Amino acid sequence: MVDNRMENQPPDRIDGPHGQIAYRRRKGAGPGIVWLGGFRSDMLGTKAGFLDQWAQRRTRAFLRFDYSGHGESSGRFEDGCISEWAADALAAFDALTDGAQILVSSSMGAWVAALLAIRRPERIAGIVFIAPAPDFTEKLMWPSFTEEQRQTIENEGRLELPGDYDGEPEIITKKLLDDGRCHLVMTGPIAIACPVRILQGMQDTSVPWRHAVEFAELIASDNIEITLTKAGDHRLSTPTDLERLAGALERI
Repeated sequence: MVDNRMENQPPDRIDGPHGQIAYRRRKGAGPGIVWLGGFRSDMLGTKAGFLDQWAQRRTRAFLRFDYSGHGESSGRFEDGCISEWAADALAAFDALTDGAQILVSSSMGAWVAALLAIRRPERIAGIVFIAPAPDFTEKLMWPSFTEEQRQTIENEGRLELPGDYDGEPEIITKKLLDDGRCHLVMTGPIAIACPVRILQGMQDTSVPWRHAVEFAELIASDNIEITLTKAGDHRLSTPTDLERLAGALERI
């Protein structure tokens, strides 16, 4: 029987580099699973919940948490940036996991996962990238802005865009863009040697599937599989998508 009580309980918290980090952790055997969510997402999403159930059925350790300014963690979203969210991930990883871990990341979380894997290569047993968006601020976001929007960012330090999911505006800051430029990973070979699985939808309007392929080409590992789903969108959260996620984990 799957235990859903964890979803309804208040999260545990640790002191992170940018305030308190909220997390939920399931103890179990290794290698453990660590969830790294996307831009403005939280640890209570469909894929994170699915992974929690997957881990429970297999008595596997599982950690999920919210970056600062996300979900139940402290801070404001618009104050954050890639390096700070990567620092949050590193703090949670070091404090809350032991031994080998498999990273499962979605969208922006793939950028965070890549930075984490480069910093802790000896601890990473494998990575599943879902709709990976490393370097998205520079390679996907900045080129999509009009000249007027770019001027707004330069002059006002921020730009408000219509939100995709919750109706709230999406605030893009100059800090986010400038910080992203300082932490790009797709500028040359990426020092990730563990097994890698990439799941990508070909109807993804946020992250083009060719971006995922380019990312894969730069990863040093020879053990890489890419699954392209022709009808798949950015979320990849349908029951069939989740079955593919489980399959990718099991192949690692």
